[in-house]
Amino acid sequence: MSSITIKIAGENALIIYFAEQENSEVAAQIYQAQQLIRENCTNELVDLIPSYASVLVIFDSFKCDHLQLKNKLYTCLNAIPIGNIIAGRLVELPAYYGIECAPDLAALAKRAGLSIKEVVNIHQNQEYRVYAIGFAPGFAYLGDVDSRIATPRLATPRMKVPKGAIAIADRQTAVYPSISPGGWNLIGLCPTAMFTPEKEPIMPISVGDRVKFCAINQPEFIALGGEL
Repeated sequence: MSSITIKIAGENALIIYFAEQENSEVAAQIYQAQQLIRENCTNELVDLIPSYASVLVIFDSFKCDHLQLKNKLYTCLNAIPIGNIIAGRLVELPAYYGIECAPDLAALAKRAGLSIKEVVNIHQNQEYRVYAIGFAPGFAYLGDVDSRIATPRLATPRMKVPKGAIAIADRQTAVYPSISPGGWNLIGLCPTAMFTPEKEPIMPISVGDRVKFCAINQPEFIALGGEL
């Protein structure tokens, strides 16, 4: 864990940098680090905010100072076994790739020189890592998308993307947790609620988890609570 650094990020915050760029191994380290920090810093911890290659640690300044917590965090991080990174949970998300709810699917397939069926198979056969959660509550950035179906963001974003829209931008994919503007390429719909603040947990996935999309048909989509 020699590449990990911890720096002051505010009067009651430290930020842990795991690497300069995100990758699956870094995301797995972040996942395991969060578990260790929550287990060993219960008294001091206020919140953990993970990102692509870092974790912001907000603490109670009445219970510890920067140096005390920094030493404790290094102890936690050194407990991560080298070469034995926990893979994170595998979460399966149902995906309806119906053409009527996938306005960019045909164009993406044509641009990639693939059939729509091939694009769907490539998308659902990949296992994605949750790199970060942001943009909107419950919006999880998942990577890496197979290079064959990676595609740039739309030149002109849509004013209204439906809740549950499955989308691709460059080598990332995501599910829109609510109706919002968006510039990603829409290839389907997911009936699973990605953000429910009145429930616990409020999201079905966390940073460091693994996600796999599983194709379903329209009746299954409706039965699971999906709306066209």
